[in-house]
Amino acid sequence: MITKQLKTRKLRARKIIAALKKLFPKAGIALNYRNNWELLVAVELSAQCTDKKVNEVTKGLFRKYRTLDDYVKAKPSEFEQDIRATGFYHNKAKNILAAAKIIKEKFHGKIPRTMEEILTIPGVARKTANVVLGNAYGVVEGIAVDTHVRRLAMKLGLTDHDDPVKIERDLMELFPKKDWFLLTYQLIEYGRHICPARPHDCVDHPLTKIYPKAANIWPKH
Repeated sequence: MITKQLKTRKLRARKIIAALKKLFPKAGIALNYRNNWELLVAVELSAQCTDKKVNEVTKGLFRKYRTLDDYVKAKPSEFEQDIRATGFYHNKAKNILAAAKIIKEKFHGKIPRTMEEILTIPGVARKTANVVLGNAYGVVEGIAVDTHVRRLAMKLGLTDHDDPVKIERDLMELFPKKDWFLLTYQLIEYGRHICPARPHDCVDHPLTKIYPKAANIWPKH
């Protein structure tokens, strides 16, 4: 049975996706990479870091480490310094180098194509999995909830939760599956260029006009 709240949110979601398609018809991933492995590395590095900074770091990193085997053979202490500027470099280095070994040994050098398998890779939770599967293979099993998506979902009254997994579940219920993949990037663009995290007057923003209460909601990010 569909509740009144769910019905209201579905109607709002329909208006929001229509507006986002007009605002950002060509939204897409901002990370630079040459292959699926580099995509995974870049996405893991992007945790708690801007895409711009990740692209600055991977410019040299991908020149230095050209193949999966280069990562398998990498010295952890040296690799940590190579990615230091992205923050949390101890954990990121540990996860990326462990992922390289597992992908080589267990998955024959290929990034797995299923959610179940990719979630077994170190450093990969649902957000990373959704980004990699969608961009590498066009496999869409969910919605990548990054900081912009989380904040805007709460601000626009599309969820009552602040946990990314629960927010993803709510968004999947509200939006058609055909829109899941691009929704992430459209909301990221909206968050970057129209409605940033810092408090500001957003009464006249396109999505605030759809949901006026958003003007007074400032989720912690």
